[in-house]
Amino acid sequence: MSYARKSRILLLRVLREPEHAQALSIARWSELVATARDANLLGALAERLASAGVHACAPAQLHLQGVQQLGERQHLSIRWEAHQLQAALSALDIPVVLLKGSAYVMAYPEIGRGRLFGDVDILVPRAALGDVESRLMLHGWASAKSDAYDQRYYREWMHELPPMSHVRRGTVLDVHHNILPLTSRNAPNPATIIARSQPLAGLPALRVPCPEDLLVHCLTHLLHDGELNNGLRDLHDADLMLRRFAAEPGFWARLQSVATGNDLAAPVALGLRLLERLFGTPMPQTLAAELESSFGAKPWTRWLGSYETALLEPFAGRASLRAAIARQLIYVRSHSLRMPLGLLARHLARKAWMKRRSATAEAEQG
Repeated sequence: MSYARKSRILLLRVLREPEHAQALSIARWSELVATARDANLLGALAERLASAGVHACAPAQLHLQGVQQLGERQHLSIRWEAHQLQAALSALDIPVVLLKGSAYVMAYPEIGRGRLFGDVDILVPRAALGDVESRLMLHGWASAKSDAYDQRYYREWMHELPPMSHVRRGTVLDVHHNILPLTSRNAPNPATIIARSQPLAGLPALRVPCPEDLLVHCLTHLLHDGELNNGLRDLHDADLMLRRFAAEPGFWARLQSVATGNDLAAPVALGLRLLERLFGTPMPQTLAAELESSFGAKPWTRWLGSYETALLEPFAGRASLRAAIARQLIYVRSHSLRMPLGLLARHLARKAWMKRRSATAEAEQG
């Protein structure tokens, strides 16, 4: 087993059993902090250790305290942005559903505690996109994509508008009308997610997904996205959700129904398998198998080893050949899930040409 893989396994063990960190040497603390930072889990590690009363060595403690302060500032910013969205969009009288990290911060702080992120994601009805974009622009948000092809790519094929950035605060907002691209093989119905969403206290225009949709979206995003830099972080989010929501009566049956009914049984089944293997997440033993039986397991379960290999090595620095191959295969597969082959080939060719043209222009200016 490689040193890098052992470091990630150590991180997972400490997240599950923080008391294990008490016996670490200064060198191992340094390794643990660096690994957690690479996985974007340093904030989660800091909160887990603090809640268990485990104190790090002095150098490591400085990093942990620093990331806790950063997390507090980010969460305060998210709460402020939620109030700004309420002010900007309440006049439209439509449901505005917070997604992913912003939903955790606003509705489930025990899940969001220690989580670091860089943008806010919302889901709105597709028919209201024009009005939503106009209202946001009036309140200071502007499109962060100026290229005409990028604008067309997002508006015709993707599940969201081009990212928007606030002209004064610099915060980034992703406005979704679905949770997967319109060209994706899977076809979730966003109307059902909105219909099942729950009101957010004190902010009448805003809502959050129901627990089952929150989890399904987390796993779907991870397993349809070719970039796995935040893969362990997303799995950690899912682990916390399952441990939190499992106590609610009927949760497991509803989770199976939501995943199957919204054409997302495959990514959820694979995500549950990964959670069992990497986090030891408790769940009904038959759940993943029942989800797999609804779509035929072989095309997805054969990817379990590839994801495990890709996730258990750091992204900073040099990955092993095995991990590099696994990540490349996952990257290609994720794009094949998002687009038909013909459209994908044209898109990648266009982006490669644009990248080369940009590099040539920079070289000529230099």
